[in-house]
Parts: sequence; C-alpha cells; structure tokens
Amino acid sequence: MATYTRRDKIVVGVDGSDASIEALRQAHHLASALGTSVEGWICWDFPAGHEAYDMMGRDGFSHQASEILHNAMVKAFGPELPRNVRTRLVLGGARQSLIDASRFATLLVVGRRGHGGFNGLLLGSVSAACVAHAHCPVLVVHAPDAAEHPEPRPGTAGAATRKPQPIKGAQSR
Repeated sequence: MATYTRRDKIVVGVDGSDASIEALRQAHHLASALGTSVEGWICWDFPAGHEAYDMMGRDGFSHQASEILHNAMVKAFGPELPRNVRTRLVLGGARQSLIDASRFATLLVVGRRGHGGFNGLLLGSVSAACVAHAHCPVLVVHAPDAAEHPEPRPGTAGAATRKPQPIKGAQSR
C-alpha cells in the first residue's frame, strides 16, 4: 500500500544573506501563483566542542538564529509578513535539515552565496547538497543587484499581511 505525503508548501533556507532574502521573495512570488505557503527555515547547531556550551545553555544560539530569521523576513517583506509566509527555527545542520524538509515540500529554495569572479560560478556547499539530494525540485537563487531590490521591500501590494513575530524556542527536525 502506497503512502502519500502532502506537498503543499515551499521551503526556503534562510541564513540572513542577500541571496537567502531574495530566495524568500522568489518563493513568495511562486507560492502566490501556486496558491500555497512558504516556510522560511533557519537551521542552527552547536559549534564543535559544544559540551562547554551545554553548561551555559542553548538559548543564546537559538536566540541568535531567531534574530537572523526575523531580520531576514523584515528585509524581504518589510514590516508586514504576507499571510502565507511562516517561519521555522530548526535545531540541526542546514544541509540535512533542508534535504529532510524537501520530502514534504513542493519546492526547496536556497540562496547561492557567491564571491564574484570564478568563485561566483560555484554553488555553496549547502545549495550543492540540496541540488544533489533533495526529494523535490530545487531553485537556487542568486543575490540581486542592489538597484533591483532596495531594502526594505514591502510585501506585495494588496496582499494580506501580518507583523513578523519573534520566534520563541527551537524546534527539532
């Protein structure tokens, strides 16, 4: 007997870079056309040697990731989030978390962090892993020129919006 999974969202990997902010914008544009939702994911993990950090607690790491995600949402959409956009704070490495998320997504959207010149032709390690291993189509988005999207960019005119809310607590994959 076949098991069917619901694929009714676009998942976006967010790291606060200009490319990930543009990825949010592009995902929202596509989601609006498809009548689906967007989930902006920021993935965080403890640094190597995290045992010392366990004694201090994990709140600092999750709080920093939450702030990056919140700021990226504001940069992408202005002070009002579109109603079909949600955020998710995920404890885990970005590569594997996004690949796992792709099992339940219509599309996975990630930014490409280029450095210009020859290096600008290469994909980053997370985007390359997602392209190679995702369970749904993957869109890799380049950072826009500053003239294309001055910041902050408000949400789509006439679209239902809501204020971005700070994220409380981390969710596991």
